[in-house]
Parts: sequence; structure tokens; C-alpha cells
Amino acid sequence: MDRPEILQIAPAMPVVADQLAKSFTVHRFWESSDPDAWLAEHGHRIRGVAAGGHTPVDESLMGRLPALEIVSSFGVGYDQIDARWAGEHGIVVTNTPDVLTEEVADLTIGLVISTVRRIPAAERHLREGKWPSGTFPLTASLRDRKVGILGLGRIGKAIATRLEAFGLPISYHGRTRQEGVEYSFVADPVELARQVNLLISVIPGGGATEKLVGAEVFEALGPNGIFINVGRGTVVDEAALIEALRSGKILGAGLDVFADEPNVPAELAAMDNAVLLPHVASGTVHTRTAMGQLQVDNLISWFAGRGALTPVAETAAVAAREKK
Repeated sequence: MDRPEILQIAPAMPVVADQLAKSFTVHRFWESSDPDAWLAEHGHRIRGVAAGGHTPVDESLMGRLPALEIVSSFGVGYDQIDARWAGEHGIVVTNTPDVLTEEVADLTIGLVISTVRRIPAAERHLREGKWPSGTFPLTASLRDRKVGILGLGRIGKAIATRLEAFGLPISYHGRTRQEGVEYSFVADPVELARQVNLLISVIPGGGATEKLVGAEVFEALGPNGIFINVGRGTVVDEAALIEALRSGKILGAGLDVFADEPNVPAELAAMDNAVLLPHVASGTVHTRTAMGQLQVDNLISWFAGRGALTPVAETAAVAAREKK
């Protein structure tokens, strides 16, 4: 029996690439010198896509793959994939939830403390030999802070659990009020920012959330406010954030994600009150290996006739229908 042919969108870690090569006929799309010509000649044979990186998997690509059945994505976020279009055309999209939840939550706490206590700036003060000339300035504190979480999904809840250990009150905003959650629900993100002074965004990307966090939110957060983003960079109006940091409308920001990765605004990079990381929240060997394994397992399970393991909401109905 011929092995299913899949399109690998971007380079992958060995645990993914090696297993894909054992189970499928893999086409490395990023190596094509003429993607349009390649799709015209070979696209009709592609039954699966291994998605990763920032390469869009949208109608313009999936529409040229008439035999496509499944798009297996590396990562919990999948805003680079037009999952709604896929679901409407009988294509299942999967992601890698749960396996990265704890890792991202851990990193978030590190980013919170680093931003509030200005740890990178303090380290630079020492490394640059400034300590003998004067102690590092006093910083803000976690004491007396109120936390607001934008997006109380799996990761948001894990972050909240960790912050409870610091004795901090927690409120949240999401699309709907969640049952069985003791944290206070706030229906408007601006009002949430007004009620807290540590705002953490774990919101997924996409058109519905683009620039949701903007000037009004930062104005409401106030001059003692700290903003943290470990969700998606596109949910933030970066120009408004830069202005808020520059003018002192907020105290500081800790960012692991940006609107146009890997490109980071030079203004942000130059700011001493911003802690910046290169999208590494899930970036450990343990977690990235687990993510890669789940990406592979989704493809193997699908083509073995067992259905998708972790279909996204927009394609859940397709996955359920095909599994029967």
C-alpha cells in the first residue's frame, strides 16, 4: 500500500522529521524553488499537512490540495491556519494542547517576576561594572498587586493557580463567564485593566482579537501597571504599548510574543522597562518533544483510521463525523 503523501511546511525537530519520514512520503515545501509550480504538479496527491513556524496555511494553499484531509499543527495556537475554512471544506485541523500548559505557566511566572523586579536590568547593572559606583535602584513589588488574566483557558488557569501561591487576588476576562471558577469575571477588558495592576494576556490570535489590548487598556492599567503577554503578539497594539511604556502610562511590560515575529520593534528593544523574550514559553527539550510527538501522533492516528486526537473547535464536527 502506498504511504500517504504529506506536505511539511517548515523544518521540524528530529523527533518530528524522523517519524514523519518513517510513516509517510514527505515533501519539504520550504525547499521548493517554485512553490506555485510544485503545487500545480503535485498538490493533488497531498493528503496531510504538517504545519509549523509562521507559514500561513490558508485557503490559497489548502484550496490547491484537493485530496487534503488533515492539517496537524505544532503548537497550541493555530491562528496561522484558516481552521474555519478547513472545517467548512471537510478538513480536520489539530493542535498540541495540554502538553505545553505547565511549561508556559512556569515561564509566565518567571516573566512576571523578572518584569516587576527588573531582573534583567539589575543583571546588566552588575555585568557592566556599575555596582561599585552605586546600588541598583529599588523596584516595584508583587506585594499588594491585583492580577487580571485575559483568556482563562488551560494555560490561564495554570498561571492563576501559581499566582494563588503568592496570595494575589485574581480576576479574568474571556468570551464567557466560566462555571466552577472562583475568580471574579469581568465582562470588558478595559474594565479588567482598571481593576488590576498586573495584567496577563493569554488570548489566542486571529481577527477577533487583533489589537484588543490597546491605548484604552493601558490607560486603565495605570502608571503602576505591569503588562505581560504570553499569548499572541497580534492581540496587542504595539504602537500603543510603546507609547504607554515611553510616557509612563504603565510601569513595565514582559513580552514573549510579538505582532510580526521574529521582528521586534526597535523602540521596544531599546526600553529598559520592557523584558523581552524570543517566544520561548514552551521552549524546553521536554515540552517541545511532547508537542512534536503529539503532532506526529495526530497524523498517524488519522491515517490509521482512528481519527484525530486533538481536533480544534472549528473542525471538531468534521473529526467526529470521520471517526464514526
